[in-house]
Amino acid sequence: MFENNGQKAKILIVDDEKDTRDIFRRHLEDEYIIDTADSAIVAIERLKNNSYQVALSDLVMPGEDGLSLLKNIKKKWPEIAVMVISGKASIEMAVEAMKLGADEFIEKPVEDLDLLKLKIEKLLRAKWQTDEIKRLRTILDKEFDRTHIVGNSLAIQKIMEKVKKIAPLDTTILISGETGVGKELIADLIYRNSSRNKRKFVAINCGSLPESLLESTLFGHKKGSFTSAIKDKIGYFQEADGGTLFLDEITETTPAFQVKLLRVLEKGIIRQVGGENDITVDVRIIAATNKSLSVEVENGNFRDDLFYRLNVINLHIPPLRERVEDIKLLVSKFISEFSNKYKKQELKISNAALSILLNQQWKGNIRELKNTIEHSVALASYDTIIPEDLPDHIYNKESKKPDSSTSHFLGLPYPEAKSGFEKAYIENLMNQCKGDVTKVSKISGIKRQNLYEKFKRYNLNPDDFRKN
Repeated sequence: MFENNGQKAKILIVDDEKDTRDIFRRHLEDEYIIDTADSAIVAIERLKNNSYQVALSDLVMPGEDGLSLLKNIKKKWPEIAVMVISGKASIEMAVEAMKLGADEFIEKPVEDLDLLKLKIEKLLRAKWQTDEIKRLRTILDKEFDRTHIVGNSLAIQKIMEKVKKIAPLDTTILISGETGVGKELIADLIYRNSSRNKRKFVAINCGSLPESLLESTLFGHKKGSFTSAIKDKIGYFQEADGGTLFLDEITETTPAFQVKLLRVLEKGIIRQVGGENDITVDVRIIAATNKSLSVEVENGNFRDDLFYRLNVINLHIPPLRERVEDIKLLVSKFISEFSNKYKKQELKISNAALSILLNQQWKGNIRELKNTIEHSVALASYDTIIPEDLPDHIYNKESKKPDSSTSHFLGLPYPEAKSGFEKAYIENLMNQCKGDVTKVSKISGIKRQNLYEKFKRYNLNPDDFRKN
């Protein structure tokens, strides 16, 4: 049972059939607060005087029908999730209900009452997530600059909330996450919302330089300290004095260099290569890694004392595949950016192409997605990006053929068409995800336990998709 802050959800059941109302009430009242109404008119009165999280409404009722009630709810009480129930409704009526904003659909007779409960749980969790995002946005909207950060997923909103808390603290921060998730963007976000934002933000990739050059780049050097040192040069620590220094790929540094970095963190002093005097610096350090620092410490690749110094506050950025809901926003941003770069009228993206992007693993995360969209915009021949515009490793043009597999559902009775489409939909996703039920669950929004029920209903074996 889903509860928010220990409170039971309140549900309104609207149906002109008393037996249906009674069956639903008996099955749900142990876990939810239930009200019922035998008509749309009575339902409106209930809605005016009570606060509900979910409304279950039949589509076909005497007088004002379920579609009219749905319109009313979405206009006056948009925060309520609506599940429409249909036994006598036509396909057109059911489709119209979904277009008007119905959040879920279930057919009469409802033989699987546990499925009804699972659908309600899904609606409640989605509503909680939406409410939580709104709450976090309200907090963040107060004098918080989140420029360049794209995403509305709950994971991103929680990161934003944490960044708002830690940005003013002037403490060392360790950002972890896979390559390409945007760790430098988050570091820059922290800097822009800190008291140091009037001074410089300096970034360096520690894995891109050999130790000798990294030391010179960070600490500076004196003239003649090595062959190419033809004049004195300040390093990034002095350049970032009063500001913020971002050290990416911190795990790629050597133990010898880690000792020198630890000294800066502990005492706030540096010594230039070839120099004889200590130099005091006031720099906020934000470090980042795509590896587990604790594992690197265990394996002897990273000093534990430096790890503790860096890991005062840890901020983990989840991979893009764990926040699929952000992909559409990122795609839109990148299409706009590259349409401008290549001097094209801003393109759209077809549903087919977007569906392919939503189904990718994105091992390179946002960076890979950005490169994919640049490729697609550059090669697009029309005003809309289609699957054929995507890179070959994303969309294999030779093996893909136009899909007309849904055409045979047209003309069937709605229950048969719905079941046939649902089976084809699940089979298609299972094929694309190579039998990875967790991934199929994330993409489809169907809980794992519900997926296994559907596998049983349609005689599908997940192992068959893994073999293929």
